[in-house]
Amino acid sequence: MPLPTLRSTLARVVQQEDVNFLLTNRIPRRLATRFIGWFSRIETPVIRDLSIGVWRLFADLDLSDAQETRFRSLHDCFVRKLREGARPADPDPALLVSPCDAIVGASGVVERGQALQVKGFPYPLCDLLGDDAEAALYEGGWYVTLRLTSAMYHRFHAPHDLRVEAVTYISGDTWNVNPIALKRIERLFCKNERAPIHARLVRSGHPIALVPVAAILVAGIRFSFLDAGLDLREAGPRRIPCDATLDKGTEMGWFQHGSTIVLFAPKGFRPHDRVREGATIRAGQPLLHVPETGNA
Repeated sequence: MPLPTLRSTLARVVQQEDVNFLLTNRIPRRLATRFIGWFSRIETPVIRDLSIGVWRLFADLDLSDAQETRFRSLHDCFVRKLREGARPADPDPALLVSPCDAIVGASGVVERGQALQVKGFPYPLCDLLGDDAEAALYEGGWYVTLRLTSAMYHRFHAPHDLRVEAVTYISGDTWNVNPIALKRIERLFCKNERAPIHARLVRSGHPIALVPVAAILVAGIRFSFLDAGLDLREAGPRRIPCDATLDKGTEMGWFQHGSTIVLFAPKGFRPHDRVREGATIRAGQPLLHVPETGNA
């Protein structure tokens, strides 16, 4: 059977809601996540090649813009860097850009302290962020859900010139974060391991929050501006103060596999035309319009 036909057949089977949910959630999620974290780092060429080959059967993996074309392991491929200039950030200071390659999920206005993971499934910002005062900053503001698929580029970047003030690590579960699971598990983002990044735009002082949410088979979240890695073995929650100034487009960190980032901006920010549910967006492309005056 030709590879495209086989891939299409496998995709149809796996994408059936009941089958997908069973395969990716009704298993020992933490054990599977830790196993993949270990297995993906094996540098034996046969295991590496077979693993990447199986991955290609289930995902449209494009490595044409990767910095390196040969990888030591499956993990090395997951966390690959891209060629210089492959994801230029829009330089317009009036635009907040996407921090990552992603499919746009739910987005909208934060109302009564809540956002939506999908229609009809709200979640409280205070639960997601782990802090009532932080959540209050975004009442009436805009949020955008950005889902990274397994085949996508897994590193994320500063959406504007910003100063990172703290990271809050919150340990949790590893439910799948695909649309099938989001329609079945209430408050899913609030259940999973996550690490809210608290920052302010350098020029205007507006607060923004980026919330990387881990998922099944994600062995950890790493930050370029912190010495310590955050992973499932760490206890939480814990707040890590920092003072890191990052230029727009600078790498902030990476996932060990596909997952989700939820971005929050305060009242006054408006969505760019690219922000449509189901649309694919790349790191550095316009996401939100920044208001002219600050809320420092």
